[in-house]
Amino acid sequence: MQSLLSRPFAFVPAVLASVFLALTAPSQPQTPPVGSPAATASAKWEKDIAAFEARDKTNAPPKNAILFIGSSSIRLWKTLAQDLPGHQVINRGFGGSQMIDSVAFAERIVLPYEPKLIVVYAGGNDINAKKSPEQVLADFKTFVGKVRAKLPKTRIAFISIAGNPARWAQIESVRAANKLVADFCKSGDNLDYIDTHSQMLGAAGQPLPDIFVADRLHMNEKGYAIWKRVVTPHLK
Repeated sequence: MQSLLSRPFAFVPAVLASVFLALTAPSQPQTPPVGSPAATASAKWEKDIAAFEARDKTNAPPKNAILFIGSSSIRLWKTLAQDLPGHQVINRGFGGSQMIDSVAFAERIVLPYEPKLIVVYAGGNDINAKKSPEQVLADFKTFVGKVRAKLPKTRIAFISIAGNPARWAQIESVRAANKLVADFCKSGDNLDYIDTHSQMLGAAGQPLPDIFVADRLHMNEKGYAIWKRVVTPHLK
């Protein structure tokens, strides 16, 4: 039998057939690469996001509302609706999340709501995970870009990262990240930076001791009273 090497073009029809089959085969859902931020987020938060989606099916949130998204300080704001009377609000905080997690799940718990305003609180867990302030900014920019692509008129506000007693050793990175995000918001359209950080510090520049729960990381009702006072004017 003559080998393919002696008939260099004998295999061309087979190759063309393979290419044709690959091009015409039904497309399969693309899964994020293993180890990518999106894949990590999907694995870690799938149960939380699925719970939001299940709730949305039985009690669909209103369009044109104000969406609060981010880490545990948003999730634990149980009095959000009462604290912001006159506003339709949606709470989609999932505790422990980083900025990239909100990016990963934007198609499921951001874009479908078509909010008029998105209020983001994230970055503290990023810094605690040894991410740089520059990475926090980069991930926030990615979030903004993803929202803008589908909802160009939606305003986006960033609540400054808190300086809390439990993570006070990270304060310089927190301040640097806040400044980068604040400068970015000032330079962009329809962006807002909400400075709760400075309002949570005492005269000596240290965290107010009575606005945190026992873990010295999350806020109590006094802390949320500060957020209510500072955030409310930015909702108009």
